[in-house]
Amino acid sequence: MSRTRFTALAMLTLTLTLGASAMADVSLPSIFGDHMVLQRDMRLPVWGWADPGERVTVTLEGVQPATTTANADGEWRVDLPAQSAGGPLTLTVSGSNRIIFEDVLVGEVWLCSGQSNMEWPVAASAGYDTVATEANRYPRIRQIQVPKVPAGAPAKDFDGQWVVTSSDTVGAFTAVGYFFGRQLHRELRVPIGLINSSWGGTLIEPWTPPVGFARVDSLQDISARVRLADASSEEHKQALGAYLDALRAWITQAERALAQNEQPTPAPAYPDGLRPLDGSGTPTGLYNGMIAPLAPYALRGAIWYQGESNHGEGMLYADKTRALVEGWREVWGQDRLPFYYVQIAPFMYGDEDPNIIPIFWEAQTAALAIPDTGMAVVNDISELDDIHPKNKQDVGLRLALLALRDTYGWTEQVAEGPTYRSMAVEGNTIRVRFDNVGSGLESRDGQPLNWFEIGSGETGFVAAEATIDGDTVVVSADGVRSPTAVRFAWHKLAEPNLRNAEGLPARPFRAGELANVDFLALRVPEASDYRVIYDIDLSKLGPRPQYEVDAAMLAGEFDRVAYILELRGDGAPQFVYVSMDAFTNDATKLGIPTAASGAVFQQNVANMTVISNVEGIVQGENLAGGNIEIWPHNYGPTNAAGVPNASDTLWDFGDEYIDPYDGYGCLQVHNHAAGQTVFSVNNPKAGGSADIGIGNGTGENPDWTFAANAARYNYKRLRVLVRPAR
Repeated sequence: MSRTRFTALAMLTLTLTLGASAMADVSLPSIFGDHMVLQRDMRLPVWGWADPGERVTVTLEGVQPATTTANADGEWRVDLPAQSAGGPLTLTVSGSNRIIFEDVLVGEVWLCSGQSNMEWPVAASAGYDTVATEANRYPRIRQIQVPKVPAGAPAKDFDGQWVVTSSDTVGAFTAVGYFFGRQLHRELRVPIGLINSSWGGTLIEPWTPPVGFARVDSLQDISARVRLADASSEEHKQALGAYLDALRAWITQAERALAQNEQPTPAPAYPDGLRPLDGSGTPTGLYNGMIAPLAPYALRGAIWYQGESNHGEGMLYADKTRALVEGWREVWGQDRLPFYYVQIAPFMYGDEDPNIIPIFWEAQTAALAIPDTGMAVVNDISELDDIHPKNKQDVGLRLALLALRDTYGWTEQVAEGPTYRSMAVEGNTIRVRFDNVGSGLESRDGQPLNWFEIGSGETGFVAAEATIDGDTVVVSADGVRSPTAVRFAWHKLAEPNLRNAEGLPARPFRAGELANVDFLALRVPEASDYRVIYDIDLSKLGPRPQYEVDAAMLAGEFDRVAYILELRGDGAPQFVYVSMDAFTNDATKLGIPTAASGAVFQQNVANMTVISNVEGIVQGENLAGGNIEIWPHNYGPTNAAGVPNASDTLWDFGDEYIDPYDGYGCLQVHNHAAGQTVFSVNNPKAGGSADIGIGNGTGENPDWTFAANAARYNYKRLRVLVRPAR
């Protein structure tokens, strides 16, 4: 035997021996380590791995040792009794080997999670130089950071270590978490442990455990997707079995083809739904990799700063928050695990509808219905051109105030700014009453209160004057004589100045309702001679329009056709009424065009009457130049019909319908003589992404094609009328 071969064999034997020995060693997950902080006044789970049947003893200095035996899978756990705050202590774990953890403190432990505004480090935050200089005062604040590793199944460990706060280390801490923990440390005078598990740009769904989705009715589609991807679920096993059956059948067919020199059909593709959800953007992916390894480490609670990546989802986010919170509580076995979060800051968000963010704020507010939660408002410390406001000190402070009041029992602590309680109409004003006024309401900058709006059905919302009167604000506006609704900070750029004397800003809200005005009855005298045959709430658009009124079969003979479109979005309500000589004797073709209706019209219409409150619309009776485009087809910009003043490059009042027949679709009335669209309802099958507008489009195409703006209107109604033949 050569020396080389002998050496190789010897090294292999040594490696195998050491490997077997290492496998026998008692070990613990990385959440346990030197400098860790254990949760005070709560039982303390300690767990890890060893050889099956191996006895493991855990000793915390000054506490009776706890002994257990590793189960058949090599897993063990003990629960140490609750401890008072203090330390440093030593934690020893003994089995076939001994592990000693030094400088262990007992205090308050908080999980810090979310996307980039939670991940944002102290070093990149305002005032870092001063913070770093002072950090040496707080060695009893510690952080452990979980690395960014998604997983398709719950991970048991991660690579991390506890770090003691110092001038050299604090820059890498989560800024929101550190300032939160620093305030708690100052007030409670106990050690603070921060578990930083955050990842910029992430959605809420990846952080949510399967049990969270399963609890919420509106999220059952996600729950089903999670179950299907779970290799241990019955759904996965059944689907995998069906795939294997298909694969075996294909193999039989392929072998036959091979024997006969024939080309087999392609093999069945592996179903995507069976693949593990192991990405940073897939449901449960970050829970599995970055949250599951932490449980059941004893926690006091969690703070959360996330939502920018979900901000277009509206009220659904409240349901997703419930899934996250209740899911984490189930995993930790703490039904009342405190959960405090940040209402995302105002931000430009490009040319996005300014109402989208307020609706999301409303969803975040609605999530407060989840017990033992609280929300910090930051609309006074935002940076409109930066989605990462640098003032993280106040964010952490406001979260800490919530925890001090609601978790630690400081019931007299003013922990949040003014919150809407009620409204009362008083003549031409609305009085808004607030809770959480603290020592009184005030203007942050000494200027008149801003970002209040008041409205009625006739005016929509308009900017309002607002005056503080005790714990109320009185709101009014010229021209709004009978207000019915009020809202505050209802814009993506709103940085309002209303706050309480403790310096905490008021929360955005809206209250009351804008009554829907029937412009047909108020503004259109000739309509008294007409009969409504279709009435549709355009929020119910889709592949099959859902009419409130469908009386076309009862129309009888008619000589005039009319449409009235009413819209209300952010401002004053809009309407347009247009009537014309009948261009068909079939009333069933006058509604939203579908393939089933057979409505295909591109022609001039005579004696058009237009009435509208939209500036710029050419109005009058017996107008020349009316034309319509009504069809379910796709259509292009070419002016194939030679409509005067129409473009060959823009979608306008002279387009060309093209295949497929059951395509994009449009219902458009125009005044080509004025170079003007009267109204459009396009792409009706798209529902909330349909195109709707009065007058020429605000984008590139005058007929609103590709505007995809239907969701911007909270009221949108179309009625079709006919005048019985005389």
